[in-house]
Amino acid sequence: MLVLTVGEGTDFFALDDTAIHAQVLHIVHQGWNCAVEHVEPGRATAPYWYLWKLPMFGEPDPEVILGEIAACRTANPGHHVRLIGLDNHRQTQGMSMVVARGPTS
Repeated sequence: MLVLTVGEGTDFFALDDTAIHAQVLHIVHQGWNCAVEHVEPGRATAPYWYLWKLPMFGEPDPEVILGEIAACRTANPGHHVRLIGLDNHRQTQGMSMVVARGPTS
């Protein structure tokens, strides 16, 4: 796993496609709903990111979710992209991870 240093003094663990696929499988097996968000690198610490389309309520196919991540990355080059697993029973985020990192200065 590649570790990149982020400007705020924290570490960023770059996930490869296999690790992202495993995390998507975990979200699906938990019965959580997925959402994809993106933001410009300069606003990465902002509390709100842009929502990519609507959350994927009840989507059982990991390939569809991975396709939406890829589409978001293509449509928003240079942005940070994160995947969120929404736990509808607890009404919280069960998981959140950055799956693509834009350039930082």
